[in-house]
Amino acid sequence: MPRIDDYYNAAKIAVEALAKKPVSHLLARAGFEGEETHIAAPFLNRIYHIHLPEYRFSDASPDPKEVPIQEQVLILHYLQSESDRKPADNWVAYREIPGASFYFSAFVKRAIDPLKKTFGQNIQALTKAAEKLSGRPIPAGDAGFEFWLFPRIPLQLVLWEGDAEFPAEANILFDDSIGDMLSPEDIAWLSGMLVYRLMALAR
Repeated sequence: MPRIDDYYNAAKIAVEALAKKPVSHLLARAGFEGEETHIAAPFLNRIYHIHLPEYRFSDASPDPKEVPIQEQVLILHYLQSESDRKPADNWVAYREIPGASFYFSAFVKRAIDPLKKTFGQNIQALTKAAEKLSGRPIPAGDAGFEFWLFPRIPLQLVLWEGDAEFPAEANILFDDSIGDMLSPEDIAWLSGMLVYRLMALAR
């Protein structure tokens, strides 16, 4: 588990790299809106502003909160991507992402297990929470939703309800372009952030 200092160091390294690139280039690659003084970065149910040139984050949502450093690092890493690939509706499991096997247990612990535990016997709660995050229902499992967490990163969440005989099952699928934009560790964090935000909205 990374220490909080690791995230601040990761943010510093990312900012140093991003500062060398034109803002127009970053906006075009990421699909965000903005200008020379700030970038608007919607994430889950929040709207973050990144103030330039220092890359300082603030929450521009109606009920502003402190922006978690983990989310800052994830957004900065997304901005760093140089990939020209766009989602092509080619869905893969986490294990199929190059280099993801090493982080598979962390992915399951951060995303799959909490998803099953919280919603495995309460699909109605998942449906209501997904609606609040603009999740689009898809024909998969007993409940399936597609989310666009960034302009170029869709994610599909699928849940099979448990009962007295069979435990709940869940899966999270990714467009196969995601490995060109985020590291396997970042993808595991991204998945967990979605699940935990759904859990919070279901309370």
